[in-house]
Amino acid sequence: MYYQSKKTIEWKKNDYTRTILLFALHTFIIVLLYGIMLFWNAYRAEVDTAEFLLIRKETISKLLYVAIAVVLLAAGIYLYFFNENKDFILRSKNIHLVFIIIEVSILAMYITGLYLNVKSRPFALCALLMLLLINKRSAIFINGVTCIYVFLADAFLAVSSAADVSVYSALVINYTTSLLAIYIVGRVSSRLKVFVTGFVIAVPIALSYAVLDFNTFLLKPWQAALDGLWSGMLSVVLMMAFLPFFEKCFNVLTDYRLMEITDHKSLLIKTLIENAPGTFNHSLVVSTLAESCATAIGENPLLARACAYYHDIGKLKQPEFFTENQKGYNPHNELTPELSTDIIRSHTKDGYDLIRKYHLPQILADVARQHHGTMPIRYFYAKAMKYTEGELDIENFSYPGPKPQTKIAAIIMIADGCEAKVRTLPERSHEKVDAAVREIIEERMDLGQFDECDITMSDLDIIRKTITNSLAGVYHDRVEYPKLRIGRRD
Repeated sequence: MYYQSKKTIEWKKNDYTRTILLFALHTFIIVLLYGIMLFWNAYRAEVDTAEFLLIRKETISKLLYVAIAVVLLAAGIYLYFFNENKDFILRSKNIHLVFIIIEVSILAMYITGLYLNVKSRPFALCALLMLLLINKRSAIFINGVTCIYVFLADAFLAVSSAADVSVYSALVINYTTSLLAIYIVGRVSSRLKVFVTGFVIAVPIALSYAVLDFNTFLLKPWQAALDGLWSGMLSVVLMMAFLPFFEKCFNVLTDYRLMEITDHKSLLIKTLIENAPGTFNHSLVVSTLAESCATAIGENPLLARACAYYHDIGKLKQPEFFTENQKGYNPHNELTPELSTDIIRSHTKDGYDLIRKYHLPQILADVARQHHGTMPIRYFYAKAMKYTEGELDIENFSYPGPKPQTKIAAIIMIADGCEAKVRTLPERSHEKVDAAVREIIEERMDLGQFDECDITMSDLDIIRKTITNSLAGVYHDRVEYPKLRIGRRD
C-alpha cells in the first residue's frame, strides 16, 4: 500500500507539465490497445483490413468516439488525484503504476473474453490490485473508470464474442463484483485468505448470469456456478501473479509484503538474530510498543512493526560497540569520545545503506536514518567534557538527522528511547515508567525533533499512555519463588 507523509508538497511549473505528459502518454497507449483490439477482431472475422477501415465509416467513427472517451476518462483520473492526493501523482512511478494496472486489467478482460468465456473474465482484478497497492478510496474510483474502459471495448469494438450477454449487464456485474471484492479483501490478513475470497466473489457473478439467462440456467445450473467460480478464482490468481511484480518494480509496500519482511527467516532479520541478539531483542520490544502506538493513533501497525524491526539494522556493521550486545568487555573504553560518537551515530546511515542494498522498501530506510533525529549523544559528550577545558560544540556529538518526517518515524523514535530508558530504571512501577516516558517525549519536543512531521499533541499524549501501559506490563515486578528440593527432605 502506498504510504507518505501527510504534508503537502508544493508543485512547480514543470511538475504540472510532466504529470500531464505522462497521463497523455498512457492515454495514447490505451487508445493504441483499442486499435490493436479492433484490428485483431477484424482479422479473426476474416474481414479485409482496408475495407474494414476505409469503407466502414461507422467503424471509424466508433474508434474516434472511443478515443475521445479515453481522453476524457484520463482527464477524470488526473482531476481525481489532483484534488484528492496530488502528492501521489507528483512521483512519476505512481502514474505509471495506476495506468499499468488499468492496461493490464483491460488486456486480461479482453483476452479471457475473447478466447475463454465472457462470463469468466477476471472482473475484480483491477480493484484488487488498486486496493493492495494504493488504497481503498482510489480502488473504488479507478475500478469504476476501468469498468467504463472495458464497457467501451465491449460496446464499440466488439470484444465480446458472447451475443447472449448484454454489455450493459456485464458493466453492472463488473462494477458490483469489484466493489464486493474490495470490501472483502480489505478485511483479510494473508495471501491465503485472499485466495479464498475468490470463492466468495464467484457467488454474485453466478447469480447475476443465472438471472440474465434463466432458460440456460434451468438446463445447465452448474454452468453458472462454474463460470462464476472461474471468474472469481481467475481474478485472485492473476492478482497474486501480478502483485509481486508491482511490489518489486514499483517498490510498493503492501501489508502482505510487510508480513514477509518481518518474518524471522528473512535474510537481514536472521542475520540480526545471529550476530546482534541484544539488538534484536531490543527491536522486538520496540516493535511491540510501536505496533500498539500505531494502532492507537490510526497508523498502520504492520508498517510500524516492520520499521521497528529494521530501525537498528545498521548496528550489524559493528554490533560489539553497542551495549545490548556486549558481554562484559566494552571496546569504547579504549577509544576517544569523539571516535566512539562517530561509531554510535553511524548506525543510522549504515542502516539506511544496508536496507537500500537489499532493496527493501524506502520507508524502512528512511525510518532507520530518522529515528534518532538530531539528538545529542549525551554520554560521550559528557565524557569528552572531562578531558577538555572549555566548551565543546554539542553538534559534534549529535546524530546527523534528518528529524522524523512521518508519524511512524516519530513513534519509533519515542519507543526506542523509552525502551532503553525504562530498562535502566531500578524501580519499574507504573508511576516511575510514566515519568520516564514523559521525560523522553518532552526532551524530544524541547529539542524540536517533531517539528518536521505531522504528529499532534493529542497523538503524543496517546502514545505516552500506550507506551506506559505496555512497558509497565513488560517490566512488571515478579514474585520471588522459594527454593525447593522436590522429593527430598532435609
